[in-house]
Amino acid sequence: MSFLGFLMGKPLASSEERAECIGPIAGIPVFGLDALSSAAYGPEAALTLLIPLGMAGIAHIVPISLAIIALLAIVFFSYCQTIDAYPHGGGSYTVASENLGETAGLFAAAALMIDYILNAAVGISAGVGALVSAFPKLQPHTLALCLVILALLTLINMRGTKDAGAAFLIPTYLFLGTLLLVIGVGAFRAITAHGHPVPVIVPPHLPAATSMISLWLILKVFASGCTAMTGVEAVSNGVVAFREPIQKNAKRTLTIIIVLLMIFLAGIALLCRAYNIGATDPTGAGYQSILSQLISAVMGRGWFYYVSIGSILAVLALSANTSFADFPRLTRAIAQRDYLPHVFQIRGRRLLYSHGIVALVGFTAALLIVFGGVTDRLIPLFAIGAFLAFTLSQAGMVVHWKRQPGNHLHRMIVNGIGAFATGITLIVVLVAKFKDGAWITALLVPALILLMVSIKRHYSSVRSEIAIDRPLNIDNLAHPFVVLPLDGWTRISEKGLRFALKLSDHVEAVHVDAEDCREQVAELWERDVALPLRSAGHIVPELVFVESPYRFVLLPLVDHILQLERNHPERQIAVLIPELVVKNWWQTPLHNQRSQLLKLLLLLRGNQRIMVINIPWYL
Repeated sequence: MSFLGFLMGKPLASSEERAECIGPIAGIPVFGLDALSSAAYGPEAALTLLIPLGMAGIAHIVPISLAIIALLAIVFFSYCQTIDAYPHGGGSYTVASENLGETAGLFAAAALMIDYILNAAVGISAGVGALVSAFPKLQPHTLALCLVILALLTLINMRGTKDAGAAFLIPTYLFLGTLLLVIGVGAFRAITAHGHPVPVIVPPHLPAATSMISLWLILKVFASGCTAMTGVEAVSNGVVAFREPIQKNAKRTLTIIIVLLMIFLAGIALLCRAYNIGATDPTGAGYQSILSQLISAVMGRGWFYYVSIGSILAVLALSANTSFADFPRLTRAIAQRDYLPHVFQIRGRRLLYSHGIVALVGFTAALLIVFGGVTDRLIPLFAIGAFLAFTLSQAGMVVHWKRQPGNHLHRMIVNGIGAFATGITLIVVLVAKFKDGAWITALLVPALILLMVSIKRHYSSVRSEIAIDRPLNIDNLAHPFVVLPLDGWTRISEKGLRFALKLSDHVEAVHVDAEDCREQVAELWERDVALPLRSAGHIVPELVFVESPYRFVLLPLVDHILQLERNHPERQIAVLIPELVVKNWWQTPLHNQRSQLLKLLLLLRGNQRIMVINIPWYL
């Protein structure tokens, strides 16, 4: 097996596609890490805003979390219907495009692409940030660690969905098991202590209240907590990745993910209230995350604490995998409608849309580099793209059910409630987070839409220009006028000239006299070309010298070819370019690349009547 095969797996035939499909067990790490890992930062983002309320702020996290869970339930039922209606993948872009029109689809596409890129960058940086907080000596290497994890995720995902699911099984289920155990034990102790359990390790004392509760603050806290809902649309986008029965396995995976997320959100909120755990200032000394305080209060700081924290760090870093699973599928769907380059439709050696993965990695690496691996400020922007996609998807499903024959009123009601609830939430999040960076998304979405529209316009223009609805044009099938650049007399020149003589009786060899060797070239031509051809009774090609007092070669040659094309308006001009092909890649810089530059110049300055033909000579 080659090194590439060992690293990325053997190539897969198209017939092996179904073998790469996954079930719910592997589907949770592939499509659920983004949503499940948000339990580590969603409640904390909400509690951080409640710090000014002191101890009183903890009491508000429970009703706010319950409101988020209710919204999560609405989205869950809505997406179950989406999976039923679109068993081949009904992401927000597809649903919005088919039911609400292309403009709505583009809004969904732009929002999701931004959301996936942010998720990849922030997920990796959050995991590394947690690692650095545990081991401060690693802080100077933050960016390097982020890029290493990004490279590792890329390598694993390039092996295919099945391998990615298998690779992330252990950290995902370790995270789920430890957090469920903490919530279970904590709940048991809270119940037996009548709501006032004694923590094993007392959490940091909360500061005194410095402000009063307000509706605006509640809305901001709710908007921050809604970051816990990002990623729940991933399963509906990737339905085709599941094995038969596709819809049943997809819905089962979505159900498990949503139920676990609900348990986490409710459990964390209730235990924070029971154990008096609040957020600490992330920029202050002695900072502890909410989950770190919770695990310490319930289980202490023994081996279990470090295993749990380690699993949280791993899942945070690996949560970017949801983007790797869905971003290529999204870009493929967009490219199928001509709004992105068609290269995103091509499946790679492992049946992946690998160009989408490459694009995701490029944008993610750029974000990590620009922000030095610290991208926590981008977390609030998650919810905006997610809820815009939620709203458009559910509104599209209302229209979908309306168009279907039969009575689908109950389905329309479910999706209608989902569209209304997520739409209101979108407005709340946008207003509450506008100053915190939501304005960036508000600018990026229309900018990305304009880019996609321009790509679509280009493809439409090309399609209309190359379209043909008539039989083959058989007029003017005369042989082309062949031009052969001639540097000297070599085996490469001989191969090119022999091919030229087979193509046409009108051949012109062109030598650009940049080195004052005109007489030598003319003598070689007469002896090695003209004389043998005359003796055999063949037409001798014309040898043309182009003067170059400033020793330029390519530009005088291109100008001569263009002038030749103008002088023969009834003929096609075929330019043969002899090219040396070396055996090893490292030998390429040892030879000049004039042939490549000549092809480029002719493509840029030529026209429909000038054709370029490569004549390779293999060493």
